[in-house]
Amino acid sequence: MALPAHQPILLVVLNGKGGVGKTTTAVNLAAIFAETRSVLLVDADPQGSALWWTGRSPRALGFDSVKVADAAALGQLSQSYHHDLIIVDTPPALHSPALTLVLPMATYVLLPTPPAPMDLAALITTVNQAVSPQGVPHRVLLTKVDSRSVGEAIEAQRTLLDLNIPACKAFIRAYKAHERAALEGVPVLHWHGQNAQEARSDYCRVAEEIEQDWNPYD
Repeated sequence: MALPAHQPILLVVLNGKGGVGKTTTAVNLAAIFAETRSVLLVDADPQGSALWWTGRSPRALGFDSVKVADAAALGQLSQSYHHDLIIVDTPPALHSPALTLVLPMATYVLLPTPPAPMDLAALITTVNQAVSPQGVPHRVLLTKVDSRSVGEAIEAQRTLLDLNIPACKAFIRAYKAHERAALEGVPVLHWHGQNAQEARSDYCRVAEEIEQDWNPYD
């Protein structure tokens, strides 16, 4: 999955549904990637969850964050900011003006979804209708995976493979650590508590997979 050699990388985190782990994914990946490059997290969701999260942090997170609600401003992200990587947390509305503008500019799209059949069916529709026609590199990321029912995630990965939809081999298990880190205003990378190491490891594996897709950049 070779990407065009230009900067900055524009990573769009997308799902037409809410409550799928989109903001959690955007914030945690921003923290991980910020260890090796300059990162800007753009909150384009009217609910402002990402900015609420990062704005409550008692410490420096290592990346910048900004609210960009105006659709036209989203269309100028690469010109307005000079970070190595811009991560956009999009609104949960497939046909929103913001998404219509930012998706064609995306370098890479990550689509978080729980592995439940109804969630997966909605995600497949999103990929087929909104992402694939753009020809932008993308992967599906399975989130909120019950560690007691990993087989459901594996089956979902097989379904996506059968449909020629690329998916991350790694997936995000459901831990209270994600919620508690958010309440404290930090990513799991900076949180210490029960299952923090497992939660961090899941997102680190995802970041490694994405980095492999980005190898032509580096």
